Amino acid sequence: MRLLRPRYVIPAVLIAAAAGLLVWLQRPQPVTVAVATVGRGLVEASVANTRAGTVEACRRTKLSPAVGGQIARLDVHKGETVKQGQVLLELRNDDLKAQLALARSEASAAAAQTRSICLQADVAKREAARQTELNRRGMVSVEQADKAETAAKARAADCEGAHANRQVAEARVRLARANLDRTILTAPFAGVIADINGEVDEYVTPSPPGIATLPVIDLIDNSCFYVEAPIDEVDASKVRLGMPVRITLDAFGKQAFKGTVSRIGAYVVDLEKQARTVDVDVRFAHQTDLAHMLAGYSADVEIILASHANVLRVPTEAVINGNEVYVLDGTSGRLKLTRIEPGLSNWNWTEVMSGLRAGQEVVTSVDRKGVAEGVPAVAEKSPAK
Repeated sequence: MRLLRPRYVIPAVLIAAAAGLLVWLQRPQPVTVAVATVGRGLVEASVANTRAGTVEACRRTKLSPAVGGQIARLDVHKGETVKQGQVLLELRNDDLKAQLALARSEASAAAAQTRSICLQADVAKREAARQTELNRRGMVSVEQADKAETAAKARAADCEGAHANRQVAEARVRLARANLDRTILTAPFAGVIADINGEVDEYVTPSPPGIATLPVIDLIDNSCFYVEAPIDEVDASKVRLGMPVRITLDAFGKQAFKGTVSRIGAYVVDLEKQARTVDVDVRFAHQTDLAHMLAGYSADVEIILASHANVLRVPTEAVINGNEVYVLDGTSGRLKLTRIEPGLSNWNWTEVMSGLRAGQEVVTSVDRKGVAEGVPAVAEKSPAK
């Protein structure tokens, strides 16, 4: 066998090394991916409002006198707390007070006259009874007894008429009282004065039909609040009364309040250039949550449709095509497209019924360039805390 001369051995080795280096340099580079470990936990199915909801007072009324007139008394101020039945405003009503006083005097006179007439009727009745007895004994004539009986009946009719007149007088008192009450505004419930539109001596008028005018007093019950939120018509059909709700408000940062669905709108709200929605009311679960609540706060609601605890789950961002995930194989260092059977799902988590086991790593950066079936990959390092 003829041996290669030394001057040929070195170039051959260099060529082989260069070829190996070229192959090594052209090998597929591992893709750096973000991963999450498959584990167990809570998964919920939920729906949320499409636009910001609003904190509403359970009772809020905008009050104005039932009649027009000048404001004579206005003893409350904006932000003041009032009791139920407290007088808020009174119009000038001296004439109506005088009419009420006159009606009461007439009622008193009618009552006294009624007593007098009815007493006379009692006397006439007793006299008729005596005359009838005397006629039976033959001591007076029949004519005399008949006259006494007729007089008693007439007096009884006078008594009935007097009672009717008394009732008329009492009705006049009630009418005068009602007319006077129309000039006095009282609080229908305890609450806080949100706004006042008027001053003493200013003239106020009730709203004419079809024309809205500013109410004189805006009264809010600050002991009870709820959230009204619009839910998309597609999601509204899934909502039921009593479902649990998480409430968040911009005014309270990330703090979440518990609540329940208390009302589902009876019709769809159709606003121009906006999605059709159904208004849903949510009551706060705990009275203590209302301590610092204010009507008008913006609020978001998340209605929990279903909840599964301690189930196998993956981040929802790892799921593609609705039922597939990329698994980073720890042995081969390559990505494997794996089919799963999903269960409940929300923006954060998706329940895994089958296809994965706890401890596996799934790719969450599925839209990163180079992520595909069978490619080598490495998990990116988590930033130091």
